[in-house]
Amino acid sequence: MHKIDLFLIMFVHSFIMASNITIVELASALGLSKSTVSRAFRDNQDINPRTKERILEKAKELGFSPNLYASNLRGSKSQTIAIIIPEFGNKFFSQAIKGIEWVARSNGYHVLIYVTDHNAVKEAEIIQTLVNGRVDGVIMSGSGEGNSHEYLKLLEYNKVPIVFFDRYYEDVPTACVTGNDFDSSYEATKHLIENDAKRIAYLAVNKDVSIGRIRMEGYKKALHDAALPIDDRLILDTSNEAVINYEDIRELILNEKPDAIFASVERLAMSTIRVAKALNLTIPNDLKLICFSCLDIADMLQPALSVVKQPAYEMGIQATTQLFDILCGRKQGGVREIVFLDSELIFQASSTKA
Repeated sequence: MHKIDLFLIMFVHSFIMASNITIVELASALGLSKSTVSRAFRDNQDINPRTKERILEKAKELGFSPNLYASNLRGSKSQTIAIIIPEFGNKFFSQAIKGIEWVARSNGYHVLIYVTDHNAVKEAEIIQTLVNGRVDGVIMSGSGEGNSHEYLKLLEYNKVPIVFFDRYYEDVPTACVTGNDFDSSYEATKHLIENDAKRIAYLAVNKDVSIGRIRMEGYKKALHDAALPIDDRLILDTSNEAVINYEDIRELILNEKPDAIFASVERLAMSTIRVAKALNLTIPNDLKLICFSCLDIADMLQPALSVVKQPAYEMGIQATTQLFDILCGRKQGGVREIVFLDSELIFQASSTKA
């Protein structure tokens, strides 16, 4: 079993066990009254600092997490939803957040934004903070790490609905709004082939995450239909770190000599442009390039960058609408439903033959 998956399973087990500890049991373990323990968590001034410190240490030892939000709300809603995304440095997510926030505000809700940095452990820790009444629902794009996502059952256990957008997990039954990535990747790869590319490299950050896997399948299908070989040496699954990306792409270009690159995410295309410049390669004469991107200035680059432009804003709107349908009882939560939105293919100078 993958180390990350093993850790997350242990994490969920310990948290569910801890969730069963009541404030009465904590008070009993300390030999204190329930009201004294409650004052420690509410940061009241009428409690001895040493007593407060002892209470907090014991709570940490037992894994007790006070449900202060729920008690303060007295059974009402928090009027807040959480947005969980893998990164900030991507125009796609900023546009999606605008759509999410618009629908939330229209329904009288606020949003909290959390970033996982593509880390499943951090993702699980964020989920832990959201199950005590802090939010009424979650809109999430998965980190892509790990094969087990049992920690998301904490949301179901605490009756907090979740809806995915863009990246989703196959083992979590819920609604998801994403792009038509297979068709878009197929058409983008076909376009490169029609412009005389024969050795097309595919760049992924995580080919096991939903979008990485589906986009790669579209790329492979286009090669197959054109009777071009699928060469695993031309498929690069690299890191989220820019320095590592740069070196990996440089090695790929020097060793495998692709005549075109299809980047599954925007930042890999940016690294490719930097590598090409350093190696004195011209785009598109020496190396054609196309990528998934919501970059507004793609046409301002030299040469203009060909992109598969996702409907990020609309994706955010539809995912949040789905969540409010669940919150308002218009539809059932916990049911797998995938909604596909069409991306726009914009072919410009970076991918066309001279």
